[in-house]
Amino acid sequence: MLLLQFSTSHYCRKARLALGYKGISYQVENLTPGLHTLKLKPLTGLTTVPVLLPQIEGQPQAIADSTEIFKYLEHNYPDPPLFFVDPHLQTQAALLEDWLDESIGTATRFVYYQFRSGDGKQIDPSLSSLLVIRVVCWQYQINTAAVELAKTRLKTAFEVLEVWKERPYLVGDRISIADIAAAALLSPLALIPEYRQSYPWIFDRTTEIHNICGELLPPGLGD
Repeated sequence: MLLLQFSTSHYCRKARLALGYKGISYQVENLTPGLHTLKLKPLTGLTTVPVLLPQIEGQPQAIADSTEIFKYLEHNYPDPPLFFVDPHLQTQAALLEDWLDESIGTATRFVYYQFRSGDGKQIDPSLSSLLVIRVVCWQYQINTAAVELAKTRLKTAFEVLEVWKERPYLVGDRISIADIAAAALLSPLALIPEYRQSYPWIFDRTTEIHNICGELLPPGLGD
């Protein structure tokens, strides 16, 4: 299998964690932002990553979107499971995963890139890195008002995810798509001291999930 991705994307990290948890062998192709549309549009009709190419006869040519990749993997590689047989538990996990995907992952992006354009500029002061950060801030219209709203969303997220303090899983008695989504989509915040110091349990669990899935730890963890 081949995963088309941006190397720094937390949504692509989400797909990698799922592939790793399933024990599936795959390769990655890192695309260049901007030019990536030339490759993705003919394959999926979309311009977003991640995109998984199974490269297996009789299976889809391309699966776009991390949530759709979850569904594909669960259908074709059900062991170990990421979905629950119990429909009530699966609904809980799916709702959490969707909320993390649509709201919290975006909030993470806003807070992370605002940090990298200011106090975190010295993490990588290279011209190429600073240019990417500037382009991302322009593309997503990351400004002070948007970042404040994102911080409010993240505060709510950490309150919801406090269940990780009491038990190792967000839903049920094993890892699910909710745990994978939370570990991936909050991972960029590990570089921001404010979050590392205030919510250490989030990053302890994020580290554990990365280790279980055989995925390299994100920057800021394991230092």
